[in-house]
Amino acid sequence: MKRAAAFLLALLLAPAAAAAQECRDLDHAGNGYTVCDIDMTRADLRLFLHDETGGLYGHFSSVNAALAKSGKRLAFAMNAGMYHDDRAPVGHYLENGTEAMRVVTNAGPGNFGLLPNGVFCIRDDRADVFETLAFVEAQPACTYATQSGPMLVIDGDLHPRFLVDSTSRYIRNGVGTSADGSRAVLVISRNAVTFHEFGSLFRDALALPNALYFDGNISRLYAPSISRNDLGFRLGPIVGLVEDAE
Repeated sequence: MKRAAAFLLALLLAPAAAAAQECRDLDHAGNGYTVCDIDMTRADLRLFLHDETGGLYGHFSSVNAALAKSGKRLAFAMNAGMYHDDRAPVGHYLENGTEAMRVVTNAGPGNFGLLPNGVFCIRDDRADVFETLAFVEAQPACTYATQSGPMLVIDGDLHPRFLVDSTSRYIRNGVGTSADGSRAVLVISRNAVTFHEFGSLFRDALALPNALYFDGNISRLYAPSISRNDLGFRLGPIVGLVEDAE
């Protein structure tokens, strides 16, 4: 009962017009995060893996170079799901209507196989995080989709395997969505956090009923508005907000 009341209070206190299409720093329960809010009713949010030649983008700069040809650019972006050594997605991946990898429903090793995992689905004017089996049952008509795991928040509850006293801490990133799909929030921690702490951020501070873990340790963010451009080795799937170049 107390948790439900706290969740409702967070929902009421969350900025009703949390500035759409912006990134900002947010502190919660002793940890720091960078939060990028997206108003899906007017956003052009896409996933990027393969360029027009079939090669891998791998870097935010490569995506920007491709977008520049059509007068576009990334407003912000981050890595978007787990991948193998060859950068191929571990789970379901759909890019502009073309499936590169099927849905994986079975348990397995690592964080991806820590069921329940989930799928981030981008459609016209909305985005949703689905638990994987619910995704299979609903069969939403996604334009873009990426599967990762574990789920962080499932219908307002934290993943049942998360431990309050866990000692496993990493820089982590993920995504949460509102119940009506109009709001998506990309988040990366600014310090190493546990799964329980990360999931609690989405549930309690952002008041998002469903959230999905993208990755940890390799997590990276591109957000020029706050002078952020994390460099490193090549990435697999990338999620990015596209805007007109000035």
